Amino acid sequence: MNMKKAIVAISLALTSLCLNAQAQPASSFKPGEIWPDNNGVHINAHGGGLLYHDGSYYWYGEHKIAGVAGNKAEVGVHVYSSNDLYNWTDRGIALKVEGDDSDIAKGCILERPKVIYNPKTKKFVMWFHLELKGKKYDSARSGVATADTPEGPFTFIRSQRHNAGHWPQNVQPEQKDPESIKLTLAENNKFGGGPSKKHAKFNILGSHFEGGQMARDMNLFVDDDGTAYHIYSSEHNSTLHISQLSEDFLSHTGHYTRNFPFRWMEAPAVFKHDGKYYLIASGCTGWKPNAARSAVADNILGPWTELKNPCTGTNPSNKLGAAKTFGGQSTYVLPVHGKKDAYIAMFDQWNPKDAIDGRYLWLPINFTADGFEIPWISEWDLSHFDK
Repeated sequence: MNMKKAIVAISLALTSLCLNAQAQPASSFKPGEIWPDNNGVHINAHGGGLLYHDGSYYWYGEHKIAGVAGNKAEVGVHVYSSNDLYNWTDRGIALKVEGDDSDIAKGCILERPKVIYNPKTKKFVMWFHLELKGKKYDSARSGVATADTPEGPFTFIRSQRHNAGHWPQNVQPEQKDPESIKLTLAENNKFGGGPSKKHAKFNILGSHFEGGQMARDMNLFVDDDGTAYHIYSSEHNSTLHISQLSEDFLSHTGHYTRNFPFRWMEAPAVFKHDGKYYLIASGCTGWKPNAARSAVADNILGPWTELKNPCTGTNPSNKLGAAKTFGGQSTYVLPVHGKKDAYIAMFDQWNPKDAIDGRYLWLPINFTADGFEIPWISEWDLSHFDK
């Protein structure tokens, strides 16, 4: 065999090995590694969340473009389906960006899409954080869309701020003070989105009473009684709001609370275990990872008690441990269907310079006497919850 034929033979053999490797179904989670879908392409569902419906899981997330930095929406929300959580089938774009006359115009910022199912209306309802095109982060709105099937296509309904004309359950008398509202309005929303002493000097809640409260990083939660809640960073990211949704899940009831004032909580994810509500979140440091936050409550609307950082161990690929949440940021907590006490904490390992290369850190939650912990495990499977 001459050299040219040998090279061709080796190339064909390597190609065959790669194809065979891709054809082998996955049987474990490998946090931080490339996660191929049924086409062998890395899953493109960033900042996402999961829905379990009629025996299948659906994973919704931000669709990123190769070689493009940042978080502008060029395509929309991608959706994948799975029966086992390891292997995912590409179901296409569930919600497409629209023309320039739409709130979800191409080039807007569309983040953290989450989908829940309403059994009364038989509609799948998607909420997401939305910043209008060309407005940077000044809009601080949420968008809502619906579909008849989990794969979509979803139809965009509207975007808005929330609870206009409604005070939270735990409003303080000074927040209704007209003079403090007037003083804050004069600032013309000149507040940063990260920790600052300035926020506490002004009545941001009151200044947004008439026009509606800001909403950025967000999540959804449906309680055991079927009531749905929207959890989102508000008041220029300084305070987390938890708000009850209407029966059709398409609007807000005006029934909400302020939580963790001036703690700058981003990336909230809520779950329920043994009658208690738990929260995972992060601080506000932009694309840079920080220490995860956690909290517990007896009522979804609070009051909440902060717990310790739940993460333990170190991610060997980047040498980042609990102090940096393994290099990730929380996005969702998934209760595994059919298994008791089985919850998966989902984190995004962002790559702002090439967003499509963002990786997924899925890790098990272990419950402890004083809360819960999330250990780093480089490879694991669902049998972890059988121990």
